[in-house]
Amino acid sequence: MGRDKALVPLAGKRLIEHVLERVRAISDDLFITTNAPHSLEDLQLPLVSDEVPGQGALFGLKTALSAARHDHVLIVACDMPFLQPDLIDHMLSLIGRADVIIPQIEGHFEPMLAIYRRSACLPAIDRALAEHELRMISFFAYVNVLAIKPEVIEIFDPQRLSFFNINTPEDLETAQALIQADPSREPRR
Repeated sequence: MGRDKALVPLAGKRLIEHVLERVRAISDDLFITTNAPHSLEDLQLPLVSDEVPGQGALFGLKTALSAARHDHVLIVACDMPFLQPDLIDHMLSLIGRADVIIPQIEGHFEPMLAIYRRSACLPAIDRALAEHELRMISFFAYVNVLAIKPEVIEIFDPQRLSFFNINTPEDLETAQALIQADPSREPRR
């Protein structure tokens, strides 16, 4: 997108505002990880920055887990405006069954919409980083992972809208068209 995706406008709100509206009812521990906190101060949520910015997504995950107050942490990306509450509720219902609860589509994990057990994942992330493994899933070998398969995802999010993220101007146009075609896509909980 060439700019901070959290700030990109969609249907009169910034992308991050769409995401926050979809997750506000889930937890009393909402916060945003960002390396540009000045741009999000108006959201009146705690803002947490990476200890060393620019080190990648796995460091960002470590930052989020380190900042969380609870042991189970739902991580969502700021550019996923159509998160489906039914899918998130299903994921939350699986807490206690694994250290990572994560959708898997077409053989690929979706680490930016997942639940991580802080107490198990932080040491595993540290181990992966010590081994110079930087991929978001590089620590999965050290934790218990519960993959939510496509057939289960289809029950709770048949159009897979939760995984629609905004990476290009064309994606933004598609998102705008989705909202215009069906205003019920606006967040509700």
